[in-house]
Amino acid sequence: MQQRKFLITGATGKTGVHVVGNLLEAGHAVRAMVHREDARSAALQAAGAEVVVGDLLDHDDLIRATAGVTGAYLCYPVRPGFIQGTAYFADAARRAGLEVVVEMSQISAREQAKSHAARDHWIAERVLDWSGVPTVHIRPTFFSEWLIFPWVRDTIVKEGQITLPYGAGRHAPIAAVDQARFIATVLAQPQAHIGKTYELCGPVELDHHGIAEEIGKVIERKIVYRPGTLDEYRAHLRKYDLPEFVIQHFIEVAVDYQNGVFEGTDKVIEQVTGRAPQTVEAFVRANRELFQS
Repeated sequence: MQQRKFLITGATGKTGVHVVGNLLEAGHAVRAMVHREDARSAALQAAGAEVVVGDLLDHDDLIRATAGVTGAYLCYPVRPGFIQGTAYFADAARRAGLEVVVEMSQISAREQAKSHAARDHWIAERVLDWSGVPTVHIRPTFFSEWLIFPWVRDTIVKEGQITLPYGAGRHAPIAAVDQARFIATVLAQPQAHIGKTYELCGPVELDHHGIAEEIGKVIERKIVYRPGTLDEYRAHLRKYDLPEFVIQHFIEVAVDYQNGVFEGTDKVIEQVTGRAPQTVEAFVRANRELFQS
């Protein structure tokens, strides 16, 4: 195997940390870009990654970070600025002659999206396409990790219920570790994937009654789905001091969810990596302590 060097942005995040691990395990060199040095970045460095501190909204940081790497994973949080950051990144990637960029988008990214973040992701995809940088877009449905975010987990733990305003919508939750395995594989062997967009879903599609039942089976407690209203959801989210940009996104994707935007299953992760992604039951089992009161 030819060793290559990859830049991983958001390297301490949900997918990034596992992408770094997969690439290092495969014998590649990794430059892990982080916002700050802390225990998480120290762990990446101890594992063998080169850690650099930088900002995706700083053009100079990106020029330095992309120099001398073969490919990169671009992952931006739900916050303003992604289009600007993507333009900076595309320019830096062109200068560095990157062979592949895997860009984390989202399944709700589309021209008519009401979520500002989702529409920004759609435009960011176009910016990379226009730049000519060899790119692979991934559009995951809701992460399995969504279930352990405080504004979702708290009602499960404290009240025994999921209160998201998702109606009768369905999705197949996909864990970050499984996405990371796919991302690392595509980075290392990009030829068949350049120019493609992949919707990444888990193996089993469920509504939230089904998700509640799966959680309850594992933690041996009755969990139910009692969907709230959008106004109730907005008030609930504000208790967590989330930025208005994030709250606007969550409200609009809730409507998208009701309308079927997050539906679907696929086997692309298994086909590309040789291993199927984990089910909701397996994810909850692996994180069981987080669902205990």
